[in-house]
Order: sequence, then structure tokens, then C-alpha cells
Amino acid sequence: MARIVVADDDADIRELVEFKLATLGHDIVTVGDGSAAVDACLTQHPDLAVLDIMMPGLTGLEAVKEMRAHPEMAGIPVILLTARAQQSDVQIGYDSGADDYITKPFSPKDLASRVEALLARGA
Repeated sequence: MARIVVADDDADIRELVEFKLATLGHDIVTVGDGSAAVDACLTQHPDLAVLDIMMPGLTGLEAVKEMRAHPEMAGIPVILLTARAQQSDVQIGYDSGADDYITKPFSPKDLASRVEALLARGA
């Protein structure tokens, strides 16, 4: 189906997201920080990226901005998956270029639905 980059510094969250999306038939590339996410998006040419905001080094917000500024990655849909749940945080997420914003704790079923919806829009 689709190749998806998942970036989160929490290994348990990465594994949960990877497991849920892999059960849908997707090819998942997992990384532990924003810099690695940008590198993976540049080299793997994914159909979608799921990024945590609060990661060491390059944050998810910074990673999205970097992706949007690079012609080869500008069109990759991005879901921010984060514990930052205040309305101002959500707005900053969308302003950074994210296509969707999901707060933790999250429902894996909801994540899967949103991933499928974004992938369908790009098809």
C-alpha cells in the first residue's frame, strides 16, 4: 500500500503506530527524532509522515517546516501526533504546514482512519 515515515522519540509509541499501520498493509519506516524524519522523507519518498512534536534535536514542527521548504518533500502529507493539546498548540501545528493533528493519548483506530483519509486524498 503506502510507505509511511513515523518519527517519535518514545519507542513504545513508535512501535504502537508501526504495528497498527503495518496491519493495514503499509510499509513503515520508523525513526527517533526530527532530523532522522527529514532524512528518511528525503531518501524514502514516503506517501505520508507521522511526526511527534516534542523530540530531541529537530522538533516535529521544525521538521514539517523543513519538509515544506524542500521541493522533493513539500507535498508529503504530515500528521502531527503529540501530547500538546491546547488550541494554540493545534493552531501552531497547522500553521507549520501539518495536514492533521492528533493528540496523545490517541486511539490507534482513529489514527488509522486519519491516515487512510489523507492517503485517499492524495490518490
